[in-house]
Amino acid sequence: MPGRTYGQFCGLARALELIGERWSVLVIRDLLLSPKRFTELAQCLPRIPSSILSARLNELEQAGVVRRRVLPQLDAAVVYELTDYGSELEPILLQLGLWGARSLTEPTEGDTVTLDIAMLALHTTFRAEHAENLHVTYQLHFGDMTLHALVDDGTLKVAEGPLPNADLTISTTKLKQLMAADLTPQDAIANGDVTLDGDPELLTQFTQLFHIPPAPTPPQGLTTR
Repeated sequence: MPGRTYGQFCGLARALELIGERWSVLVIRDLLLSPKRFTELAQCLPRIPSSILSARLNELEQAGVVRRRVLPQLDAAVVYELTDYGSELEPILLQLGLWGARSLTEPTEGDTVTLDIAMLALHTTFRAEHAENLHVTYQLHFGDMTLHALVDDGTLKVAEGPLPNADLTISTTKLKQLMAADLTPQDAIANGDVTLDGDPELLTQFTQLFHIPPAPTPPQGLTTR
């Protein structure tokens, strides 16, 4: 790793030295679901210059967070994937993502939502305690993306593409508002903000399984004790 240091003998400081550079955490985020080629990572992060992406991958590789692997296919393509050490970041990043989601408002012009972002949003907001003894499948159409989620007794699997015979198919551009309870399932249906194929009650269940807690209220003035 380069010589950047906080000069602190502290695990948190060291973690930030390893993954705290601009773009590093997002590179790791996009490797959580699957290994990716350099070009695939560049597509996931359209604003990152190629030179910066190369630098971040090299730094993460030197830190033991990422490794390169040659695929067995004929083209012998190289992919980047998380090491065991890097994979330990998954629960940390999911919790951090949920923390940040509480402050999300509306996307601004130029903001992108990739398939990986949408899939990780489900992992981030999933409340396993609400899924005990529950078996349900959802297919989601969000913009031009299609993904599906399988909830099985407290566990979640999310994958790209359609799921034939899903219990409920949801088509909406208001997914964040539904998960944050800014929009109720009943109002979403009445307003035409969501199109369903299946039992509408399963949309209410969906918002209970995948939930963004309320945004924090900024403090007013000085706090006194």
